[in-house]
Amino acid sequence: MHVAKIRTVKGDKVYESFLIRRSYRQDGKVKHENVANITHLPAPVIELIRVALRGEAVAPVSDSFEIVASYHHGHVQAVLTAMRRLGIHELLASRPCHERDLVLAMIVARSLAPDSKLAHTRWWPTTTLPDELGIGDCTVDELYKALDWLIERQDRIEAKLARRHLAEGGLSLYDLSSSYFEGLTCPLATPGYSRDRKKGKLQVNYGLVVDNDGRPIAITLMPGNMRDSATLVDHADLIRDRFKIGRFVVVGDRGMFGQQQIEDLGSREGISWVKTYAPRPETRFTA
Repeated sequence: MHVAKIRTVKGDKVYESFLIRRSYRQDGKVKHENVANITHLPAPVIELIRVALRGEAVAPVSDSFEIVASYHHGHVQAVLTAMRRLGIHELLASRPCHERDLVLAMIVARSLAPDSKLAHTRWWPTTTLPDELGIGDCTVDELYKALDWLIERQDRIEAKLARRHLAEGGLSLYDLSSSYFEGLTCPLATPGYSRDRKKGKLQVNYGLVVDNDGRPIAITLMPGNMRDSATLVDHADLIRDRFKIGRFVVVGDRGMFGQQQIEDLGSREGISWVKTYAPRPETRFTA
């Protein structure tokens, strides 16, 4: 038996049908007997029947391949696509380099499986991330070197963010927060007012500048015992000098404004201030 392909022409149309036929000889002539019409079957199934009737061995596809490894991909691709649309690659560095790829990989890992740097190097070989970014089997030391590279570029990155999201007539928000610190070797870690309610722990303060939609623009680390008001003037200078916003109004509560801050702001061209006595808002720099 075999599979026969029959072509029939009717007018301008050509019809194809597939029949299972049994061939035999009768009175010296070859004759055919139609056993089944399999035209309705999918093409791969028809081909499978054709191969089987020719006597060829048919095996499952899984028997023809060896699975060497299986890597997770979908979540990695989703985060990388979002980062490309946000322009994170160009934000870190305009030209590709190994350090940029390592930082991108750490951002992806931080988004999908937040953990230590050592844990990152053990997690991402289970995904397609090393192949997507070409980072290979990087070590923990390489990651820390990439972070050193990143901190050297902080001013340039923040300037790019400011050009994207800050403008004359816009609104920027600033506030000071803190995180407690485990260990004794950080030069900025000191006792101070603990917002985490971790009494007896050293802490580090950080000031964060965001735009009106909450997108982070700049961050500054400070000793853990620095008062909120002591950071205000420096961040006003940051907005004016580094981010090139020439005229703006600083709006803050009495926790941010002392007499010294008022005098310092008043001596700076282009900066005005408003001191509020209502329940504390975030500090605002209004152009």
